[in-house]
Amino acid sequence: MDRLAAMQAFAHVVEAGSFVRAAGKLGASTSSTSRLIADLEAHLGARLLNRTTRKLSLTETGQAYYERCVQLLADIDEAEAAAGAAAAAPSGRLKLTCPYNLLAQPIAPALAEFNRRFPQVSFDVTVADRLVDLVDEGFDLAVRIGAPGGEQLVARRLGSTELIACAAPAYLATHGVPDRPEDLARHSVLTYAYVATPFLWKFTDADGKAHEVRVAGPLHANSGELLIAAAAAGMGIVLEPDFVVGPLLARGELRRLLDGFAGPRLDVWAVYPSRRHLSAKVRAFVSHLAEVFAADPLRSRPVRPPARARQKRGR
Repeated sequence: MDRLAAMQAFAHVVEAGSFVRAAGKLGASTSSTSRLIADLEAHLGARLLNRTTRKLSLTETGQAYYERCVQLLADIDEAEAAAGAAAAAPSGRLKLTCPYNLLAQPIAPALAEFNRRFPQVSFDVTVADRLVDLVDEGFDLAVRIGAPGGEQLVARRLGSTELIACAAPAYLATHGVPDRPEDLARHSVLTYAYVATPFLWKFTDADGKAHEVRVAGPLHANSGELLIAAAAAGMGIVLEPDFVVGPLLARGELRRLLDGFAGPRLDVWAVYPSRRHLSAKVRAFVSHLAEVFAADPLRSRPVRPPARARQKRGR
């Protein structure tokens, strides 16, 4: 049995949803495609597909095997493209989506630098905090914070960011300074809609102990920019990425809270539908983003409260 051919046939059957359509894409007969899958299942000693007269579905083992197959086949395609003079020079329009809080830094500078290097590439950028369906909406690439997305997507980790609890000095002067995560339950908290648990905030102390607190407040929104602006205006406390609130901390418009407690760290990903037949423009831009994040990982060292301020708080 040609294992590579069998893996390719299996991936095509899963993606096409039928042996007939998969055989057509492979340029093979339906019977030979079916036989490859049967030989593969016999070789593995496990059923990969549930077959009925109306449809095919993956078994649990088949789902796990498919995910690995896609990665392996993608690696082979990528290696062949690299060996073939890295495919063609990047060109054409690249359709990209990213959240608002990544736009100014580092996405916008990354776009400008990439355009200088590859002027034949233009960008169509949709800025949205929602989880965009890349396949249905026709996107080449997404940059995301947190979970990368669906099972059929390929994700490359670019970096990470810490969520920072902070508030305006005016708010703290009126309502007091929370010293521990548990204190947040008594404060006005501004919550972000596009997270898994917007009303449950989690922190870790210096000993690695987890602290969870349920929060509530006067503003719940799907825009991090709105929440940060409201916090700077004295409305309440936010939990936002360090590279976004860092400049406001440096200018004194916001003050970092809960010194000694770390907020959640979230990974930043470049996400695309598949590495199979990945275009030169997407491959090159993902590599470019990896370089940008490696050189400046989201400016993830925000200004911390000075020692004098901590002494005033009795820390």
